[in-house]
Amino acid sequence: MTRLKRLFTIKTKFEAFLAIYAIAMGATTRGLHYLDQYPGIGGELLFLACCSAVMVVGGLMIDGVTLKQTYEG
Repeated sequence: MTRLKRLFTIKTKFEAFLAIYAIAMGATTRGLHYLDQYPGIGGELLFLACCSAVMVVGGLMIDGVTLKQTYEG
């Protein structure tokens, strides 16, 4: 179980950046689908919401890794 848990644990900033990149790619793809489904200002606002969520989550992930390294090391 510990080995399986290790696969889903982000321990370094590099791993966090890789996860953020993957989340950003998915969010922009979802945003493009919103632009197709909802033309005009509605689609643009939903696209902006997708990208904004990635920025918030990315910052929290990097801060969490830094905090964890501070208290463990």
